[in-house]
Amino acid sequence: MEGTGGGSAAAAAPPVNQWLQDFSRLFQYYLDKSTPHATYRWIGTFVLASIYVLRVFYVQGFYIVSYGLGIYLLNLLIGFLSPLVDPELEPSDGPMLPTKGSDEFKPFIRRLPEFKFWYSFTKAFCIAFVMTFFSVFDVPVFWPILLCYWIVLFALTMRRQIAHMIKYKYIPFNLGKQKYGGKKSSASSSGTRSD
Repeated sequence: MEGTGGGSAAAAAPPVNQWLQDFSRLFQYYLDKSTPHATYRWIGTFVLASIYVLRVFYVQGFYIVSYGLGIYLLNLLIGFLSPLVDPELEPSDGPMLPTKGSDEFKPFIRRLPEFKFWYSFTKAFCIAFVMTFFSVFDVPVFWPILLCYWIVLFALTMRRQIAHMIKYKYIPFNLGKQKYGGKKSSASSSGTRSD
């Protein structure tokens, strides 16, 4: 008799596990399909962020959740703007940023790739949105002070990051195909055509 109660609980677990595995596989499939569509992914994320902002504005609360979200997003942004190997902290034999014009070109490799940045950004807004439905997270605070703290933190952090970018001469954005003013072909330099 004792074995029958444990057997039914054990028999119920595999269908739940199977459903979770199927859901996880389907979720990963659609996540993988969305990888090359960066513009649409970010548009969807900004729509989700707008819904979150409207929710916080409508409820007039959850400012501490928004502050925590802002700090987390700032941390993600720093990882997105930083190189994989920081030349200030870790001089290594691996790929490094060029510091002189004569150095070999090495592409900028981010510490946090764009897809992971987007995924963490979106997941953070989803979690914060769900938190707005639980009153335990609605801690009463004076929101202008939190906003001032966040703005000061953002300004100081970005100033430090920009100084680091200037010091080590790197730009964390791909600004299109590089154009070089090297040798021109003889046909284009002569300017005359024989028609």
